[in-house]
Amino acid sequence: MVVRNAKIHTGDPVRPQAEAIAVRDGVITVVGDDNDVALHVGPATKVVDALGRRLIPGLNDAHLHVIRGGLNYVLESRWDGVATLRQGLAMLREQAARTPKGQWVRVVGGWSAEQFAERRLPTVAELNAAAPDTPVFVLHLYQSAVLNRAALKAAGFTRDTPDPKGGQIVRGRDGEPTGMLLAAPSALILYSTLAKAPVLEGEDKKTSTRHFLRELNRFGLTSAIDAAGGFQNFPDNYSTVVELAKAGQLSLRIAYHLFPQTAGQEIDDLTRWIEMARPEDGDEWLRLNGAGENLTWAAADFENFAQPRPVLASGYEAEFEKAVRLLMENGWGFRLHATYDETIRRDLTVFEKLAAEGLFPAGNRWLFDHAETVSPGSLDRVAALGGAMSVQNRLSFQGEAFLRRYGPHAAADAPPVGAMLERGLTVGAGTDATRVSSYNPWVALHWLVSGRTVGDLALRPPHNRVDRGTALTMFTRAGAVLTGEDEVKGVLRPGCFADLAVLSDDYFTVPEPDIAHIESLLTVVGGRIVYATAEYEGLDEELPPVSPEWSPVAHFGGYQATPRMGLSGARQAELLGQAVAESEQHRQWRARRGMAPGTESTVFDPCFSL
Repeated sequence: MVVRNAKIHTGDPVRPQAEAIAVRDGVITVVGDDNDVALHVGPATKVVDALGRRLIPGLNDAHLHVIRGGLNYVLESRWDGVATLRQGLAMLREQAARTPKGQWVRVVGGWSAEQFAERRLPTVAELNAAAPDTPVFVLHLYQSAVLNRAALKAAGFTRDTPDPKGGQIVRGRDGEPTGMLLAAPSALILYSTLAKAPVLEGEDKKTSTRHFLRELNRFGLTSAIDAAGGFQNFPDNYSTVVELAKAGQLSLRIAYHLFPQTAGQEIDDLTRWIEMARPEDGDEWLRLNGAGENLTWAAADFENFAQPRPVLASGYEAEFEKAVRLLMENGWGFRLHATYDETIRRDLTVFEKLAAEGLFPAGNRWLFDHAETVSPGSLDRVAALGGAMSVQNRLSFQGEAFLRRYGPHAAADAPPVGAMLERGLTVGAGTDATRVSSYNPWVALHWLVSGRTVGDLALRPPHNRVDRGTALTMFTRAGAVLTGEDEVKGVLRPGCFADLAVLSDDYFTVPEPDIAHIESLLTVVGGRIVYATAEYEGLDEELPPVSPEWSPVAHFGGYQATPRMGLSGARQAELLGQAVAESEQHRQWRARRGMAPGTESTVFDPCFSL
């Protein structure tokens, strides 16, 4: 393959810009201009004209629940990008009409009430009106869920159902559940309720996963680090991506983590996995990257910013230390879900104890995820122990709740991306999709650059934002560092994987609000065209139809793209002035050549003669 006539941002400081790329056997062979690749064009070469568009290294989401998301994708109605609650309810009403008896209509993450013009959640009454007989479950962040009457019945909630630990079933004056579930602060009540809905079986799981990966390719994603998560059991829930990898049907490179699911059994699980596999087992398409994002349940905090910060149990460190020691002694890296500095400080104390025995730093990659309130002192300790960070745009969707609870000063540094980078830490960027944030990486890139939520609230001041180049590096090469693949991924240079995206708009020049509206027109992974639209439509690989046929994805698609905000009045005036100046320059050019009105041209073209 050859891609020519492009504005290429390579990510390689040796040659940061180029015009063309040549690929053989999935690896880049030439990066240069059109003349450099011309000699590599033969009868079997697929030549793609980028038409002067921006081309970037393929994006790498450093924290995405891609395995779990793929197993459920075709069952879920996506409100990602939907601009009004009215539209969202209309989608539910239409979907309920086609959903067969026994199935649920479910909206699971990727949206916030703040993105709607109405700035509110749906009511139970609205869900009952939209779907009187079909169960409807709508998850809002890690804060709450709204269920209609049919969903309460399907889930088995009655006046006698006790509140689970850390959760609340909201009840009316008659004692009956109203349809509202609250995380208080644990989201377990939300997850366990969702787990009662029907799941896909057999080939449908593969089809769902392939369509989810294609949806990620739509935005230029070529790699992701799966952060595991609750209700994702190993090896059962990993079998679908393993089978797709064996068949050569993955369109996204996946590095995955293993997450102990049962409290009190974590050490046994980790011990068994260490005997079964080693980090980096696999290949460039599917590989083990370590443990996490939880190692022990007692050490996990919650990120429900509508509730006070949870206070973790005293003494969790003893079991946590056993888990960390086991991993480090056996060459396993890990990642840790840690929202608050209070949690991070306690974990670091355990690491420093083990460092005295020589276990830190030991060459095993490890990192903290999220870290919205991490302190400068904790970042210094992370750096001293050889750790890294991974941040996600959770505050794109929960920023207003964070601001109300912790105030503008804390929100300005949540998370302190600038302070992380100043210390030379590797900082990968991701979305934490799909159950909170959207999987659209451009929403996250917009948040990194602008500091604004999806409701357009400015939270982070300039000192805690990053420029576009840095943000892109966080979404490309930094993720490759976290999986030990930075020699072959995240940049476009000879010898690296041919993972790239041709964009709908130039990321480096498009107005800042429109960063969130960028999509890929052509996505290539390992030299394979895995997504193609516009002028390139039909060049990508064919997928089986979405199944089941009643799937909301079959009718609405995934992310609901919204129109670009367009040009501001000031920007319109600026561009109009540029056009006028160019017009005058062109008139002067014609006048110098005797071609301006009122002068006799020496150029004769019989096609225009009268």
